Amino acid sequence: MKRLLFIFALIFAFGLTQTAQAQFLDKLKKKAEEKVKKEGEKRAGDKINKGVEKAYDEVEKQLTGKGEKKNADSTNSIEKQKNITTTKEIDNTPQAIINSKFDFIPGEKVIFFEDFSQDAVGDFPALWNTNGSAEVVTTNLAPGHWMRFNCRETIWTDALLQLPDNYTIEYDVIPIQGNDKRMAGWHMRLMQAKNVRAWDAGTAPGMGGFQFAVESIGRPSFNTWFLKSECRGVDLSSYSNDKEVYQKENKKYHIAIWIQKSRIRLYQDQNKLFDLPKGLPTDCVKIDRIRFENGAAMISNIRIAVGAPDMRSKLLTEGKLISYGIYFDVNKDVVKPESYPSIKEIATILKDNPDVKIKIVGHTDSDGDNNSNLDLSKRRAASVKNSLVKDFNIEEARIETDGKGENEPVAKNDSAVNKALNRRVEFIKI
Repeated sequence: MKRLLFIFALIFAFGLTQTAQAQFLDKLKKKAEEKVKKEGEKRAGDKINKGVEKAYDEVEKQLTGKGEKKNADSTNSIEKQKNITTTKEIDNTPQAIINSKFDFIPGEKVIFFEDFSQDAVGDFPALWNTNGSAEVVTTNLAPGHWMRFNCRETIWTDALLQLPDNYTIEYDVIPIQGNDKRMAGWHMRLMQAKNVRAWDAGTAPGMGGFQFAVESIGRPSFNTWFLKSECRGVDLSSYSNDKEVYQKENKKYHIAIWIQKSRIRLYQDQNKLFDLPKGLPTDCVKIDRIRFENGAAMISNIRIAVGAPDMRSKLLTEGKLISYGIYFDVNKDVVKPESYPSIKEIATILKDNPDVKIKIVGHTDSDGDNNSNLDLSKRRAASVKNSLVKDFNIEEARIETDGKGENEPVAKNDSAVNKALNRRVEFIKI
């Protein structure tokens, strides 16, 4: 009845004079009240009464110009809130922990790095294995070499990884079209292999692990699984309904995973997507392999590092801090946003110790021309200083900069891992 009354009000009220409109609505209201009284349904009467009052008020606002007019943005916000409420009421699946706080700091010592630079374009990458196919490619979407796959099979690290309790994993990914000419999504597993020389089949392969998946619609999700019967009760799964973190086709994303014993934190660009305190119980699984599968994507710059850096002690006590958590694109000197937590730590140390002065020194690997690398390293050091000054209000006079290019390596430039070790930023107490 409430809807019918409201519709009649809208249809007829606009065709009447203002006096007649008011009379019409008053009669409409009285008629509804009489109807309720006759039926003796007090609760229904209250609902109808409220509905008529609302209809009366809304029509009166339209006729007299009173009240604020809703714009498209406010309407969209209301609709979004309705959608969120509906999802929570209907779907009993545990919701993902969403947090925009980006506090990721990469491990100090690089133990695995893969940018496919040692592989020829068109080849399957040498350090990997597959029961399907993949190839090394270049793309106009981002510099460097990338491993592209488009399959329902799997591609995994051939040799088993020797990982401690605490480590970080990072990589860049670009979702691409699948065989049906639309974004296919992609999956990544961190798992304990059961068959160390080949792939482990099934939806719960190996001895268990953690899977991060991006659906074809771009929605990020995760799940864990464990082979041991006593561990199966701690399996977890969820997803993010935040449309702002949905992935899109042909866009590059930086994925960072921070594992501290059983805790897993997963970040996408500057967003923390998931934080699982008991995601990988240490008595249930021991991660030793990375695997990509089920979808279409390009992957590169896979970096695994161990040991959380004690920045304060190294800078103040030892007088020198080497950072691998400050990022630049290839041949660029612009500090990337994911460098924020590492630079923030340096800024905090300087604010807590106002008498300390530092020199920032940039270093590169040996790829490219020596003079160009020297210039690049100087510009990168200057960019880090600029961030400390502008973003964190550190006094410019407290910071000097320099660059050494490829001239002071800490490892031979003979492998992807060693080159990654040479690409660094040093902070020296002066």
